Amino acid sequence: MSLLGDPVERARLAAFYADTLTRDVLPFWVRHGWDREHGGVLTCLDRDGSLMDSDKSVWFQGRAGWMFATAFRTVEPRAEWLEFARSCAAFSRRHCHGPGGKMWFLVDRQGRPLRMRRYVFSEAFAAISYAAVSVATGDAGLRQAALDTFALYLRHSFEPGLMPPKDEPTRPSKGIGGLMIGLVTAQELRECLGEVVVEGRTLTAWIDGFIGEIERDFLKPDLRVLLEVVAPDGSVLDHQDGRTLNPGHALECAWFILHEARIRRRDDWVRLGVRILDWMWERGWDDGPGGLRYFTDLRGLPVQEYWHDMKFWWPHCEAIIATALAWRMTGEARFAEWHEQVHSWSFRQFPDPVHGEWYGYLHRDGTVSQPAKGNRFKGPFHLPRMLWYCARLLSEPEPLLSSGASGASGASA
Repeated sequence: MSLLGDPVERARLAAFYADTLTRDVLPFWVRHGWDREHGGVLTCLDRDGSLMDSDKSVWFQGRAGWMFATAFRTVEPRAEWLEFARSCAAFSRRHCHGPGGKMWFLVDRQGRPLRMRRYVFSEAFAAISYAAVSVATGDAGLRQAALDTFALYLRHSFEPGLMPPKDEPTRPSKGIGGLMIGLVTAQELRECLGEVVVEGRTLTAWIDGFIGEIERDFLKPDLRVLLEVVAPDGSVLDHQDGRTLNPGHALECAWFILHEARIRRRDDWVRLGVRILDWMWERGWDDGPGGLRYFTDLRGLPVQEYWHDMKFWWPHCEAIIATALAWRMTGEARFAEWHEQVHSWSFRQFPDPVHGEWYGYLHRDGTVSQPAKGNRFKGPFHLPRMLWYCARLLSEPEPLLSSGASGASGASA
């Protein structure tokens, strides 16, 4: 029997996730990442937590603010967690919004702007941070800031002509990333703020639209794949950019959809999430040394990116969530087996037994590529979110089986 299938082992696993979150990962970032002088979070940390660079990722002012406020609200009301979250939200509001409200990508330690990028993921992460801190503190100003910032995300992501194009119009395309981030942002805002209207639609209506477009244009049943980039009409772009797959990203999308299916009791979305998980696990799991490849090619051709076979921390976090949630919703044994497989590989390879937290970047064979614990893209988010989500998910007494669970397996075949 798998760890998930045995109630005693499942309880132990839930406790392990909770303990790792509260005794290792969050304390590491409180101790080393919290900028108590200027506010916010510092993420460019070496293996032992020492500072490598004081420039601040704007993404992580939002991500860390959300994570620590959420831990305060749902795990334990530790005062330092709330103060850290408030510090991130305050730094973000004070320093990270540029002209017209659009947010910077990188600022210096004091908050002076260094770089702005076309995409607007800083805004999505800020929105969930403002919402979570608002609920934890009762700050009405942060509640409105969350809604305003999500509206900014929606306009800049989906309003034609608002952002300068990255590519020439010769070969137009669209990516799945904006839809996925829009989906999970709307879910978090609804969780914190309730069903509200943003840019003329309820949060649930935005979610429905995002899932619908992902299924319609990016899912290819004939190819058994979820694509990252397609033509505007959803057709396959048979060039390297269009063929490049990111299995971990797809598994993250799968659990976002399964999470919504669970809330709304939508069997069709259970089948959709399971389909994505089945197909992209098949394409991403490395049967040799284990772990998830970072990139693969739709047709099995050589991949453009040279780090394609490295093992990054965050896809494994998403796979741990996706497999556990799929098992919770269907009870199907393969998901419990895959969860045990990715959990065992990840917790054997990524954790630092000396200084805590996880390494972020491994070679294909699982050896450490570089030992830093944080940078502009790695910080207190994917790992603690996985630990938090799985601890809660596996603490529930019994699987919530979808009425369409038996059909999920057939739909994915």
